[in-house]
Amino acid sequence: MILKGKIVTLRPIEREDLDFIISLVNDPEIEKTIVGWAWPVSRKDEEQWYANFKNSDSTVRYIIETKDDGVVGLTGLTNIDWKNGSAKGAGIRIKPGVQTKGLATDAYMTMFRFAFGELRLHRINTSAFEDNIASLRFQEKCGCKREGLQREAIFKNGVYKNVVTLGILAEEYWEHARTIGYWD
Repeated sequence: MILKGKIVTLRPIEREDLDFIISLVNDPEIEKTIVGWAWPVSRKDEEQWYANFKNSDSTVRYIIETKDDGVVGLTGLTNIDWKNGSAKGAGIRIKPGVQTKGLATDAYMTMFRFAFGELRLHRINTSAFEDNIASLRFQEKCGCKREGLQREAIFKNGVYKNVVTLGILAEEYWEHARTIGYWD
């Protein structure tokens, strides 16, 4: 299903998106900010991934695009747990040059609306490095609440980094969206 936000559209990944995804995954500046890590990805690797990839009942990934800038990012949900009504935000990667336009906020608000409304999930977990102020700010702008700190949990760029865990419940999302008039 294609999801329409205020400024972004979230749509399924297509073969023609592979070069864009490779550029995001291999960008060292973006990689520095991502919790976890990734191997460098070649075109061959990405073709193989795409051949085996499919959205499933436990994972959904989206390309983020806008009318003005075209394809700008990647996001999704992973570890969808239907029994407990929870999922993990698969993070978000926005290409350089468009990163302060509210695209990440709109992408998450749109994805949360789908997850809590259509999928009837109850909770979404997210995370960010403690020193990634922009990521923490946008997630909190979406209504996520800080729930904990994993001290020195990820080794990145030669140091162990703290990871802030965040979460949002369905009722918190709906109340937050209503309070700020997001979908008005």
